[in-house]
Amino acid sequence: MPEHLIPTSNLIGGWVAVGLTLFIFSFLYKDNPLFKLGEHLYVGISVGYSVVVVWFEVFIRLVWQELTKGNYEPLIPVMIGLLIWTRFIPKIAWLSRLAFAFVVGFGSGVAIPRVVSSYILKQIEDTVNPLVTMAGGSVSFSLSFANPQSGINTIILLIGVVTVLFYFFFSVEHAGFGYATARAGIYFLMIGFGAAFGYTVMSRMSLLIGRFADLIKFSSSDYGYATLVLLAATIATLVSWELRRRRSGGAE
Repeated sequence: MPEHLIPTSNLIGGWVAVGLTLFIFSFLYKDNPLFKLGEHLYVGISVGYSVVVVWFEVFIRLVWQELTKGNYEPLIPVMIGLLIWTRFIPKIAWLSRLAFAFVVGFGSGVAIPRVVSSYILKQIEDTVNPLVTMAGGSVSFSLSFANPQSGINTIILLIGVVTVLFYFFFSVEHAGFGYATARAGIYFLMIGFGAAFGYTVMSRMSLLIGRFADLIKFSSSDYGYATLVLLAATIATLVSWELRRRRSGGAE
């Protein structure tokens, strides 16, 4: 096989990727059958893939293979899972409460320490960082914003935490110095929300750039001009669907 010739599996995969991408992008025009087709395929394939992964990775590898080795501990989660299914049998539906209680209790026990560590203890740790450091007997104060442990960043973080907490402290009237403190807390909250929103937007932009990069890649002759051909087919399909919809609407 020549080096420049694309394998058949990659060629088919490129055409499928381009087609589904264009189907989803067609929603920018309006809701249409092509978008619904892409949406249903995405959901269906995702569910099918999850079922296959759970079957082979959980039941076969973690349960069946362990049972064949004489290890019967995996029967415990299997029994808990079967108790959840009793929810569909009215006479013994109460047994599912045992399974849900275990799942909720275990999940809370795992999640709560992580939340406390990440959002409380870590926040406290960052607010008590030393403002100055000792190096060779001399005191130094770092002004580097690039270093999260620098003195200037510690001061900013401390001010932000105190002012934000004061903003939610309603036992004292926010007047005078209290008003300025609460106002500063609002600014820090807006900065935090803006940074979170910006991170979300940039992550979505990264996905969009990846889709456009694939569309450009698959528009080459190596892939049979998949992007150009399927783009023309998508536009033709949308035009035909729109004309038919308008014609049927006028007939009514």
